[in-house]
Amino acid sequence: MTDLLPHHHTTLVTGATQGLGRGIALDLAARGGTVLLHGRDAGRLAAVAGEVRALGAGGAVRTYAADLADLDEVADLARRVRDAEPRLDALVHNAVAGGGADPLVREVSAQGHELRLAVNHLAPYALTRGLLPLLTVSAPARVVNVASMGQEAVDLDDLLYEREYEGLRAYCRSKLALIMATFALGEELDGSGVTVNALHPAHLMDTAGVRAYGLTPLVGVEEGVRPTVRLVTDPELAGVTGRYFDRFTEKRAHEQAYDVAVRRRLMALTDRWVGAPVPGV
Repeated sequence: MTDLLPHHHTTLVTGATQGLGRGIALDLAARGGTVLLHGRDAGRLAAVAGEVRALGAGGAVRTYAADLADLDEVADLARRVRDAEPRLDALVHNAVAGGGADPLVREVSAQGHELRLAVNHLAPYALTRGLLPLLTVSAPARVVNVASMGQEAVDLDDLLYEREYEGLRAYCRSKLALIMATFALGEELDGSGVTVNALHPAHLMDTAGVRAYGLTPLVGVEEGVRPTVRLVTDPELAGVTGRYFDRFTEKRAHEQAYDVAVRRRLMALTDRWVGAPVPGV
């Protein structure tokens, strides 16, 4: 095994009970690191925690249940992790709301935000903000946002997608919003010891979300695990921040991501909805 991690190296992986998130958690655990598993279902969390322990690689495993479609639960998750964990070396935002089984049905979060935007953009941003104190004292630390090559320009006049809704397009808009937040946080935190990067892990992996939308998987989950774990562990990426990667290669995202005025407007709305909590900083 290459790139072994010290047992104290701690990574929180959201959406760790299946698919890519489970694969990332098992890979990091096999390297000897401590993994914090997030999911919505306590039974599934316990099952993956059991798989981690069966590896016998030496790192600890702890579980955190929360529904990322509720910003109150996101804030509570951040509080629980801050209170319980001595350090946090990496935060992998993998949990996702896909296109939906019925893409013409617009769903909303607990706070009334469009569901894809809430889970794929607002929740990762809020959780990063909430965990910044722990990430900062653990620095150097890394935030990895699992985005997608599927990106569509956001409509700032209809950010909650109340007109002519379609689930896959909502997903693509939310992933571009996540990338814009990556760039914004990368700039803000530059020099703090906390880096923030985003990536497209692999195309059409064999996950429940891909199958639920009726798409045919092209590659196994392991194809997405490797480039994601690289952003967590590769020493050559120390200090690299505010970038978007297509698997292992830095690429340009959708052109809208580089429009500073749009990005500022998006983040102003995001901060308003999230409350931009930065406890202890």
